[in-house]
Amino acid sequence: MKKEIKMVTTRFDIEKFSGKMDFDLWRIKMKTLLVHQGLADALKGDSGESSTSDGKESSSYAAERVKMMEKAHNAIIMCLGYKA
Repeated sequence: MKKEIKMVTTRFDIEKFSGKMDFDLWRIKMKTLLVHQGLADALKGDSGESSTSDGKESSSYAAERVKMMEKAHNAIIMCLGYKA
């Protein structure tokens, strides 16, 4: 007997911010979206916490962080609309 594995994907639709809506509500929704996408650490900015004893980030962590920041940046840009 074979077991079926179903993959569930959740899609969040966030109205694009155009300046006419409540920014605080949009910001909360964006934060929720980034957390759901595993990009919550991008909200911490450049304060990377994974550094070596001499204060330098490991190159793999730095590369991973750059990729995460780019994904978060692009997600935010995609949720911006034209100012009406």
